[in-house]
Amino acid sequence: MDIMQNSSPNNQQELLHSARLLTGATLGEIAQAFEICVPDNLLRNKGWVGQLIETALGATAKQQAIPDFPELGIELKTIPISAQLTPLETTYITTAPLLNLKQHVFEESPLYHKLKHVLWIPIQGERDIPLANRMVGTPLLWQPSSEQWRLIKQDWFEIMEQITLGRIEYLNAKHGQIIQLRPKAASSQVTTAAIGQDGAVIQTRPRGFYLKTNFTNTLLQEHFL
Repeated sequence: MDIMQNSSPNNQQELLHSARLLTGATLGEIAQAFEICVPDNLLRNKGWVGQLIETALGATAKQQAIPDFPELGIELKTIPISAQLTPLETTYITTAPLLNLKQHVFEESPLYHKLKHVLWIPIQGERDIPLANRMVGTPLLWQPSSEQWRLIKQDWFEIMEQITLGRIEYLNAKHGQIIQLRPKAASSQVTTAAIGQDGAVIQTRPRGFYLKTNFTNTLLQEHFL
């Protein structure tokens, strides 16, 4: 199985071809091909799977708030799935801005650019399967439909409006139809500046935009079934 394809792809077809070469490979096989150690679990290595696949496919954005393949405008998202092909967790997209909000425009936001074109890589995610033995599934190259964009933009606008009004502490994962806002930090001790309810700057946990599992489940079911 030839999975040594970590040079940056020149076009969408090359990227999809490389992603398909990973189908059926285990994380252990991919890690061995690139001489990367497999951790015992993901408790302290939560981003390891995504980083491994980024390496294998030649992603170049690293930690920047731009698509993983900036020249192609394509974001890479690994998604852990169950035996029933359902997502096992929400999907992180990007950090949410909490200050200097008046000039933010949806079509100029990192959220918009990261969701314009997404390469989904499903991966076995059941905890009873050793990490090294988890298999990579068939890739899905996806772009939001006009209706999906409408709902995503609506969620973004409503969440950003609440942040602007200083209601960051009142927002929770129930808000939004497709997008939700959740804490995003290595620990609860990490804080960042945000607008408080009285307009003053407060310290709060960093937040990130996530895709809800009911939405990603619909994508997977349409693709596989």
